[in-house]
Amino acid sequence: MAREISQAIVDGILIGGVYALMAAGLTLIFGVLDIINIAQGVLVILGAYLSYSLFTKAHIDVFVGLLVTVPAMFIIGVVIHWAFIRRLRGTERTSMTLLVTYAVALIIEGVLYKIYGADDVQINAPSTNSTVHVFGFYIEDIYIYGFIMAIALVVALYALLYRTRFGRSVRATMQDETAARLVGIDVNRVAALTFGVGVAVTAAGGMVYGATNAFNANSGYDLISRLLAIIILGGMGSIGGALGAAVFMITLESVVTIWYPTWAVLVFYVALVLVLVIRPNGLFGRTAVRAQ
Repeated sequence: MAREISQAIVDGILIGGVYALMAAGLTLIFGVLDIINIAQGVLVILGAYLSYSLFTKAHIDVFVGLLVTVPAMFIIGVVIHWAFIRRLRGTERTSMTLLVTYAVALIIEGVLYKIYGADDVQINAPSTNSTVHVFGFYIEDIYIYGFIMAIALVVALYALLYRTRFGRSVRATMQDETAARLVGIDVNRVAALTFGVGVAVTAAGGMVYGATNAFNANSGYDLISRLLAIIILGGMGSIGGALGAAVFMITLESVVTIWYPTWAVLVFYVALVLVLVIRPNGLFGRTAVRAQ
């Protein structure tokens, strides 16, 4: 039993890193733009399909393929913002973006169905199927790589926000959009680039997800419910919180699965409710998250 618990904890931590990869972009977009991007789950699946296509059609290794999929997803994010988000104004903007991003999700889902069909697929690249022996059990390398990428992503986003001129513009826009405009910051450009970055990071999460799970165009709905739970628990707008919450939630689910497999998913959301009752701003959230 001790061995099973140890494996469940290690698996939960590493798989949590994969979910953190997918959630980081979602919490970045909310923190800067006050947009809850309902399309994020489908965008993760789009990233998975792009990696799948590069591997099966062009025989490009999935990690090398990130050099293509990350810029491609960035461009898609900027186009989505330009075409659908930037025109929304006024006090109802946040609620309207829920409807708009849901519509974007439906459009992307329809396109993926048209191109790939309804059958499940999975990325079976050699570089994602090897294992390493740790503490008496085997762990797939792809989970280790995913966790390392999650840590690297959090560090990179922190450096982007706090060590670059663009990051200063982003933080100024977060704190006071009107004042940012008055000092010469192109708020629309900052918003578009931020949305693009938030979507771009889904390419890495999508690749790892596609290498560890069978998926189809409809898989994004289960993902977005989990990703929203993660960023709420971690604190809306907290990138580090998304990583911590993802590891906590997935580890908890993994451990509960040992005894009560059918209740594992329910425990995931029960833990969310209990934490929010005690700490409404999430584990790592603050009262004025946009003023950070």
